[in-house]
Amino acid sequence: MKLLLLEDEISLGEVIRQYLVGEGYVCEWVKDIPEALDKIAVYEYDCVLLDLMLPSGSGLEVVKALKIQNVECGIIILSAKDSLEDKLLGLDLGADDYLPKPFHLSELNSRIKSILRRRRFNGENEIVFNELTIIPAAQEVKVLGNPIVLTRKEYNLLLYLLTNKNRVLTKSNIAEHLYGDEIDQADTFNFLYSHVKNLRKKMVDTGSVDYIQSVYGIGYKFAEK
Repeated sequence: MKLLLLEDEISLGEVIRQYLVGEGYVCEWVKDIPEALDKIAVYEYDCVLLDLMLPSGSGLEVVKALKIQNVECGIIILSAKDSLEDKLLGLDLGADDYLPKPFHLSELNSRIKSILRRRRFNGENEIVFNELTIIPAAQEVKVLGNPIVLTRKEYNLLLYLLTNKNRVLTKSNIAEHLYGDEIDQADTFNFLYSHVKNLRKKMVDTGSVDYIQSVYGIGYKFAEK
């Protein structure tokens, strides 16, 4: 899952980013509103975490921009400005949640998972597709009830493909989802071919149908053949 964090306090931003990366997320961190607006105009995110009180303005500007652009992502406001008026304004503008500072990182993680579950998985704790079962909270994958041991990238790849089933995803979109915008510097997609090859083999060896279809010259699609 890919997150964008807008936080101007350096020490706090670094702590949050490191924690979320350690939990398996791709987390990009920006420190001001113009940079955040640039990011959401170019890249896709599953959830945006933002502060309200910033030297460059109010984080609500980003919430408004996301809604104007009809961007489908979760929004969590993280702010020391814990007033009812600001909370209601943020929620009315389209934010999904409001977490006052200071907060426990584990609580932030739980709220992110809850939002992603509601938005991507219709609130279900398990994603079931034929013989495949994915349990996002535990990052577990099973085929016919038997667990598959996947790397973090393989798991994120499978989840991204499955939650976009029947949709052709470009190689660049998949790579960006797995690695963030730093992947723009990559010369080839050889690393992606390896992830797809390994994921396919592990799924088929455990008894799954190979649902990952290569779309020549474009990317991949997860669908029944």
